[in-house]
Amino acid sequence: MARALTYGSYLRLDELLALQMPRSSAAGEPEHDELLFIVIHQVYELWFKQLLHELDYAAERLREGDTARAGHTLGRVRSILKTVVAQVDVLETMTPLEFNAFRGHLEAASGFQSAQFRAIEFALGLKRASLLRHFAEDEAAHAMLAARYEAPTLWDAFLHYLSRSGYPVPPDELRRDVRETLAPSPAIQAILIELYRRDPAARNICERLVDMDEGFQEWRYRHVKMVERTIGAKAGTGGSSGAAYLATTIRPFFPDLWAIRSLL
Repeated sequence: MARALTYGSYLRLDELLALQMPRSSAAGEPEHDELLFIVIHQVYELWFKQLLHELDYAAERLREGDTARAGHTLGRVRSILKTVVAQVDVLETMTPLEFNAFRGHLEAASGFQSAQFRAIEFALGLKRASLLRHFAEDEAAHAMLAARYEAPTLWDAFLHYLSRSGYPVPPDELRRDVRETLAPSPAIQAILIELYRRDPAARNICERLVDMDEGFQEWRYRHVKMVERTIGAKAGTGGSSGAAYLATTIRPFFPDLWAIRSLL
């Protein structure tokens, strides 16, 4: 007879709670704060999985012209981002000495290697083929990212939404090379200005996209300050330049939605 479903078996808690294995344990007494570091980053990856799920759904709804569901889903993404940003507060309770006590055990492991976060960037239009080589030894991650690299972005779905709504989106924008990082378009900006002035429903979609874009920039900013607070100007794990590199990533995904602010 099959066992009754329980809270623990439904969430597979035995497996989940066995996944936190501090590497400092192998060297003797485990460092107290390494467990926090692992939990926070595993939770980040779970949220990244959910963000990809929601971004894909939002793109589907935009392509179908479902304004209400698309707007609701983009609002959920923003709410998730607020939670992701709030996790930085917890990480910042760890002092530089506490982090340095186990940092050496991380070896070359780095958040730069998060395949899911790179997939989010690809889904939002920040496409860089050079990133694929960093995942050459992880067949599954490389295949997933390669597919994302070749796939249309959320912005492409938004352009089809505009076209479906009767706006004169230039054909070359609808057929653009989706492997290219999004660049400003005067033609799209002209459409957005008209949209903001006369189409409240579509304007709401634009504002939800801006909310989300701002949320990602906020998360990146908090990440930069957390790294500066924890390791200062030291190089990051994995060989990156640490906070200096992270500061260069604080830029919008959707430049047209920001450019029109000074034109309205």
